[in-house]
Amino acid sequence: MSRFLPHVTVAAVVVDRDRFLLVEERDRINPDATATVFNQPAGHLEAGESLFDAAHRETLEESGWEITLKSYLGLYINTAPNGVVYHSHTFLARPLRRASEILDEGIMRADWYSLTAIKALERDGRLRSPLVVRRIHDALEGRSWPLTLIRDFDHPDNAS
Repeated sequence: MSRFLPHVTVAAVVVDRDRFLLVEERDRINPDATATVFNQPAGHLEAGESLFDAAHRETLEESGWEITLKSYLGLYINTAPNGVVYHSHTFLARPLRRASEILDEGIMRADWYSLTAIKALERDGRLRSPLVVRRIHDALEGRSWPLTLIRDFDHPDNAS
């Protein structure tokens, strides 16, 4: 019997007025694809790291932006086309400042997009997963919870 090991990830829906921060990246699921895909800053939780720290780190590494976490959007579970199951803890965030021009390997750029532009990317099949739009709609509908919803006994002083 094989063990089920979901991948724990974090994502940040970073909002500035009516624009959303997205990263343009090489398609890691389909590495032969010539087109790039768009995603929120997101990535894997590392050993010993809190979900909050992971969201800050991934956003900085992938977009160059420092953020402040405002609320918890929820746990999004999605099976990628390659069969990997992702448990994505997603946060609503605001930008603080652009802190770096250096982006993770595979990230082409980070930029701000309107909802209209994001829907056009979706129509063109350019979003990394259906979670990109779902997270934004949930944020716009006010579907978020206080950061205190997450009880992290390994990092009790780390709330944002």
